[in-house]
Amino acid sequence: MSKYITMIGLEMHCEISETKSKVFSSAENSYKSTPNVNVRPIDMGFPGTLPVVNKEAVRMALMTSMMLGCSQPEYMYFERKNYYYPDMPKNFQITQETKPIPVGIYGKLEYECNGEMKSVRINNIHLEEDAASQDHYSTYSTIDYNRACVPLLELVTEPDFRSADEAVAFLETMRSIYQYAGISEADSKKGQIRCDVNVSIMDADKDPSDPKNWGTKVEMKNVNSFSGVRDAINYEIKRQTELKEDGTYDEMEQQTRRWDEETMSTIYMRAKVDAIDYRYFVEPNIPKYKLSKEWLEEIRKSIPRLAMERKQEYIDKYGLSNYDATILVKEKAVSDFYEETIKLGSDPKIASNWVTSVILGHMNKNDLKISDLYITPTMLNDLIKMVNDGKISSKQSKEIFYKVLSDKKEPKVLVEELGMKQIGDDNTIRELVCKVLDEHLDLIEEHRKGRNVFDYFVGQVMKATRGQANPSLTAQIIREEIEKR
Repeated sequence: MSKYITMIGLEMHCEISETKSKVFSSAENSYKSTPNVNVRPIDMGFPGTLPVVNKEAVRMALMTSMMLGCSQPEYMYFERKNYYYPDMPKNFQITQETKPIPVGIYGKLEYECNGEMKSVRINNIHLEEDAASQDHYSTYSTIDYNRACVPLLELVTEPDFRSADEAVAFLETMRSIYQYAGISEADSKKGQIRCDVNVSIMDADKDPSDPKNWGTKVEMKNVNSFSGVRDAINYEIKRQTELKEDGTYDEMEQQTRRWDEETMSTIYMRAKVDAIDYRYFVEPNIPKYKLSKEWLEEIRKSIPRLAMERKQEYIDKYGLSNYDATILVKEKAVSDFYEETIKLGSDPKIASNWVTSVILGHMNKNDLKISDLYITPTMLNDLIKMVNDGKISSKQSKEIFYKVLSDKKEPKVLVEELGMKQIGDDNTIRELVCKVLDEHLDLIEEHRKGRNVFDYFVGQVMKATRGQANPSLTAQIIREEIEKR
């Protein structure tokens, strides 16, 4: 048993990508690889520009707080968080702090980690504007204001995680919630998810519910991938444990560090800045406004089926295993593809086998999204139906699947073009079977003596038909004809 308890808290930042405009700006809210094209004067902090609140961004923020079991405020406020940084030219960020209540406080979320259900307390979730993005080179830096003023949700947890696995499982659950609710793509490759990680350790014989027993908090800023979060936490646990062991842990100051991908280590940046240093005050250009009970109820009713609900339905209604259901709901686009295939009439278990093995296997091998594939739920349903109807074999269906992807043609068209239609006619197959058996009468005697030559007969018929004979019907007829001899 470990001598220490690890205390991990997360501050997860997720851009709301599904609004047409930014949170306080009329600029387009969309990911663009070309810098500085989604820009208005307010994004660059020009004097005299005023913010206008995006109602849809507020709605999505409130919906998220409801899904996390948080309480919502009666009035909505925004505040100024004052600090100088090149990516924030007006020298303050419009955000929400805890005194004027954010869009949600004091919630709780259950999530699954390594087959066990865990829970984490949510301190608060608030809506703010993102900063511009910077790229640093050896002799100069560039700045891109496309990201400036993009609506950003910051979710702050209590230090309830005890391992890197728990923290990452929670982040994956939150990404799923954002995707399923239509709030964000939550694509880390587009910089839509970033995370600050707080880690401390304490003696295992002390009560973790008492903050007096907690160790010195170390914050790691802007970790940009879930694998980075895992590695950063594990490194910091090891580093702090070594400080405990050599007796210098208590001398460590509360600090901010950064995760370095090259050295796979955390690097000291500065002493931790407290909230008082940001000099928060209420944003004077956005008057507070009341959130009506009717609007809040309307938002609550619009919450869609989330991943956990779908997963349970797949297990209870369709008889899928916990493993397969978990894989299917991990990405909303994959779950939507699967559900659409079922709606078209495919058997849920057969469709699940196709999606979890063949389709996801191809996607993972080639680093693709399901939207990148030419195949659609209708095409997959056609393939499954052709196998069920005996028109093509299961083996042929896999060949057709990959031809669909490469040739970008419908499965039915390819079956016709390649002459792969399965032979399911009893008389045609029987004639071929009789011919094969007549040519190998000696093997029939071997079969009766117990030698396993049955598969040889099946193979000869399949060879004669170029794999187009119905395998199960072929086997049945071979048995019948052997009995006659």
